[in-house]
Order: sequence, then structure tokens, then C-alpha cells
Amino acid sequence: MIDESAVIHPTAIVSQDAVIGPRVQIGPWTWVGPEVEIGADTWVSSHCVLRGPSKIGQRNRIFQFATLGEDCQDKKYNGERTFLEVGDDNVIREHCTLHRGTQDGGSVTRVGSRNLLMVNVHVAHDCQVGDDCIFANNATLAGHVHIGNWVIFGGLAAIHQFGRVGDHAFIAGMAALNQDVPPFVMAAGHYAKPFGINREGLRRRGFSPEGIAAIRHAYMIVYKEGNTIPEAIEKLQDLIAEEPSIRLLSDFLKDSTRGICR
Repeated sequence: MIDESAVIHPTAIVSQDAVIGPRVQIGPWTWVGPEVEIGADTWVSSHCVLRGPSKIGQRNRIFQFATLGEDCQDKKYNGERTFLEVGDDNVIREHCTLHRGTQDGGSVTRVGSRNLLMVNVHVAHDCQVGDDCIFANNATLAGHVHIGNWVIFGGLAAIHQFGRVGDHAFIAGMAALNQDVPPFVMAAGHYAKPFGINREGLRRRGFSPEGIAAIRHAYMIVYKEGNTIPEAIEKLQDLIAEEPSIRLLSDFLKDSTRGICR
């Protein structure tokens, strides 16, 4: 179904089984396959490939040569019915690739809302990406990666499959992540190591000076006092009343299976 207000270039190929919402714009030489749903006011540039089953939300901007919803690159994938879900208000720049999931990984790759994916970003099968993240040029997420909200990835940074990055973390350019990066932490290097908290990012997002100080105290408990992870989790409980967002850090540590970067 194609909404009558959609504007589709005559050279674009759009399946009759696609769902194209109000005021969607689709540029020349773009291919939109069956079972692709595009929400209202989304703009798709030229030479893009959108393959289904995929659901793309509203007001997204998808630049030329991007590919969304393609079969994944997992050798175990054998044509099973899997999905891609993209939220609203994302900017997806040139040559980005977002692949559908795998049956073994939950079948769905998800990207939230208000994210910026710069040129040549790759989001592999079964990744779960939150909201308000920035991925600079050539940032690469391997399969099954979980990324929180308000995360920044520098250019050429990459993360190992099944890795996790918590809310408000900052990953420096060309970092190589083979372990989890907890919330609020800045990580850099090959392999990545922690370098304090993302103080400036927290300040920009409205955290109070007292809240930032409490988060820095939590970082010291985890990284500088020689505590084991269970000991650190126990000590963090006393800080949660002072700064409730520290619960993000405590819960992340409880759930980490790959270990955190050290």
C-alpha cells in the first residue's frame, strides 16, 4: 500500500507489498522490497536498498547507497524469516548497512530513535541499539551487540560480538572493544581501557554537578579501589539514593557476562 501523498521518483522500484506512509519521499534508483514499511515523512535518497521484513519509523533521513534490512553475514543464516526495526527521527548517512537478525539471536535487529549513523556505519545481525546515540564514520557493531542510550562511538571504533555498552558511555575513535563498557565510562585503545567518566556528556544532558560527582565516586569504587565486581555492586547500593542513575551501573555489572574493560 502506497499512500497517495508519497512522492516516489519514476526510476525507483517499490514493491506493491511495501507499505509507504504519508509524505514519504523516495529518490531515484532506490529499491524497496516486499514487507518493507516506511513511516510518515521519511526521506529516502537515491540508490538505496530497503529489504524486508523491515519496519522503518517516521521522519527518518536515509542517504544514498545505504542498505537496510539485507540478509545478515552470519554463515549459520539459512534464509529464515527475520526482521529489522528502526525507530523515528534517525539520520542514516551514506553507505550505512543495517542487517536483519538471525533465528538464534532473537530474529530482530533493532535501532531506536534520534540516532545519527555517519558514513559507512555497520549494524550487524541481532544488534540492539538504544536512542540518541552517535556513531561516527566507519563505526562497526558485530553481531548480537547491545548499545544503550546516549552512547557515542568514535570513527573506526569496533566492538566484538555479544559485547555491551551502557548508557552515556563514550568510545574513542579507533577503539577496539573485546569486553563490555559500563554506563558513564569513557574507553579508548586497542584493546579498550577505561579513562574516567563521560563528564562533559553528562553535563550536556542536564546531570547536576552533585550527580556527576556521585557518578565519579561510583567509577572509583569499580575501577580504583581494588574491589571485586560483587564487592563493587554492594558498595554502589549506598550511592543510588544519592544519584538514582547509578542503578544503571549496578545493574549493568550484574548482567555482564563478558567482563568489563579494565
